[in-house]
Amino acid sequence: MYQNQPIKDWVIEDRPREKMIQRGLGALTDSELVALLLGTGYKKASAVDLSKEILTELNNDLDLFARMSCDDLCKFKGIGKAKATILMASFELGRRRDVFSRKDMIINCSEKSYLYFRPIFGDLNVEEFHIGLLNQRNKLIKSVKISQGGISSTSVDIRLIFKAALDVYATRIILVHNHPSGNLTPSIQDNKLTSKIVELGKMIEINVMDHLIITNNGYFSYADKNLL
Repeated sequence: MYQNQPIKDWVIEDRPREKMIQRGLGALTDSELVALLLGTGYKKASAVDLSKEILTELNNDLDLFARMSCDDLCKFKGIGKAKATILMASFELGRRRDVFSRKDMIINCSEKSYLYFRPIFGDLNVEEFHIGLLNQRNKLIKSVKISQGGISSTSVDIRLIFKAALDVYATRIILVHNHPSGNLTPSIQDNKLTSKIVELGKMIEINVMDHLIITNNGYFSYADKNLL
């Protein structure tokens, strides 16, 4: 209805900011929410028009949107580094809120492990290795990033895993890493690393409860497959 018209020329109740104030965030479309973050569009295209262009290009896939880098976002006309970083920061805040809301949770199955770690790994384009540190009652003490690598692998220093566990007196740990490729099948290296960590854990009475491989489509659990 208002295509290519400056937002200041819209009817007041249709402007995203005023609409949000009067009716709440839930009344806004995805493009209107993005427009609020962008603030402005470019010549002949309002912030809402620009938002629609971005979402249309991404087939309205917000997961894909959240994984875009600064360089990816800057390829869109009207998006510079300032706007790109605002968009990226908004997605990161959402991820951190999800993680924070699950702190101190009891993790006693792969599904709960996935529930906690999914927001951390969901939008990564590189492989990372994290651990969850738990006490004797399976209460999560904290999670720690051990390493970050490239698209297909990351190097893991096992000493850092057990140091992190000993530092907080954890008695149980969960190993977690992602496969940006989307492949849920463990690699030979994944299996060897898991076996080594499990055996070393037994020597110092730290139980490896599970090793999760996470992708955007789900997860693989070593514990569920009786591979520990």
